[in-house]
Amino acid sequence: MTPSAYCCTITPFDEAGRLDEDAWRLLVDRLGVGGLGAFVGTSSPGEGFALSLAETERLYGVAKEAMAGRQPVRAMGVEPHDADETWELIKLAESVGLDAMQLYSLDLSHGNQPMMSELERFFRTNLDRMTIPAVLSTHWLLGYMIPLDVMARLLDDYPNIVGVNCSTQDIGYLTRVIELCHGRVDVHVGGPQHAVTCLALGGQGFLCTEGILAPKLCGSLVRHYVAGDHQAMFDAYHRILRLSCVNVWPGGSLRFTKAALRALGLPGWHLRPPYLPLDDDALVEIKKGLDELGIPETEL
Repeated sequence: MTPSAYCCTITPFDEAGRLDEDAWRLLVDRLGVGGLGAFVGTSSPGEGFALSLAETERLYGVAKEAMAGRQPVRAMGVEPHDADETWELIKLAESVGLDAMQLYSLDLSHGNQPMMSELERFFRTNLDRMTIPAVLSTHWLLGYMIPLDVMARLLDDYPNIVGVNCSTQDIGYLTRVIELCHGRVDVHVGGPQHAVTCLALGGQGFLCTEGILAPKLCGSLVRHYVAGDHQAMFDAYHRILRLSCVNVWPGGSLRFTKAALRALGLPGWHLRPPYLPLDDDALVEIKKGLDELGIPETEL
């Protein structure tokens, strides 16, 4: 099990709202140079819900081409209401040869939650028919986590599961997931806040949105950890957390991340409805916050 970090990516659009392939190639290339894998077609900070299936297929394919084998490119997908919604994305990921497909847990809307027998059947439906490696997602924002006994049965029955993305504030749950998966599949924690905790517990790394802004900085945390340079790792960790703290706007990371791209002079920052961009005052504040961090060009 090799330590690694992944960026949960944006979906880049141009001023007319079209998928911006040139911007996408540039942003994915930056990830490859920075040593970050890519999760593409995300719900946050991406706008995966806003993409047609044809656009999603193109997004996947261009990412695969632009990464050119330097780091893994995995489809993240969006939270599904049933197995068939995810299946449509799985088929696209398989068709372009992505390295893996994340399987989000069920989102039954309006505060509804699945019975655990329903959740297990949901996962098995797609695990039975997919050929691409799978990554299970257990995420607190859905209001529940995958029970450990369900996760254990899935790991026992499906060798094509290669990882678990665990997004939680519950360190006890994260610890038990890592213990369950030890020596079997990789565990990455959602967000950089618990990156060092995950590594210390025996997990393999973290997912982040900050990587789209400072890919070399985010990739350096894992490189320093592998090299045994813990002071440099903590220094990188500190700067990543300070970058995360520049976002003081509610409603998720999407609007902030795209505004920060604009502030850095990077492309792909336009949004699609229903999202609206942050206003000019926010853009000035974001640029000021980024400038005050003093992140050197070598870490962007």
